[in-house]
Amino acid sequence: MHQIAQVLSPAEVSRIRERLLTSDWIDGNATSGTQSAFAKRNRQLPEDLPAAIELGGAVLDALSRSPTFVAAALPLRVFPPLFNDYGPGDAFDTHVDTAIRIRRGRDFRIRSDLSMTLFLTDPADYDGGELVIDSGPHEQRVKLPAGDLVLYPASTLHRVEPVTRGRRVSAFSWVQSMIRNDADRRTLFDLDCTVQALAADRGHDDFAVVRLTGIYHNLLRRWAEL
Repeated sequence: MHQIAQVLSPAEVSRIRERLLTSDWIDGNATSGTQSAFAKRNRQLPEDLPAAIELGGAVLDALSRSPTFVAAALPLRVFPPLFNDYGPGDAFDTHVDTAIRIRRGRDFRIRSDLSMTLFLTDPADYDGGELVIDSGPHEQRVKLPAGDLVLYPASTLHRVEPVTRGRRVSAFSWVQSMIRNDADRRTLFDLDCTVQALAADRGHDDFAVVRLTGIYHNLLRRWAEL
């Protein structure tokens, strides 16, 4: 799991929130799978609404500018971001995300290797609403500042706790990575971080940096699915 700070600037968050306030929301089950339909209680922006398309494009642009997101996800395809709103009493019970996400009415589908939530509401503005991810031996509870993103394997069980005050607004999406295996993707991310730290200390032309960079790219060639 990766928590990535300031994917959106405060100004970008404010602009998106202003557009969302004047948009028409629908039942969040519009994009639910069979299992999720029984667990999900929230509102969602229709994915073909012009505002949703425009704001989703802004989120995609921000993701492409985030070196940490690119290094952690190694994205091949990203599902056009969607937007949801949890008010008092809303929640999303424990579920696992659908393995194949299909955009309705379009020839677009991805394998959901990674799920992501981009928070658009500051934690002080609502109570409850934590994203709880079952990481195996323990649960991880996530409630991040507006503009921050959490990225995690779509295969994990997760839920959104009931909101008891205020509203929790966020963008969410799924990523098909060039690297299908979570452990391989983590290895590449750790190696990339090590190379960048070593390069900052020794310079990009240092022999060890050049050699480790070559190892990174050779592993990427071996594991990548395009």
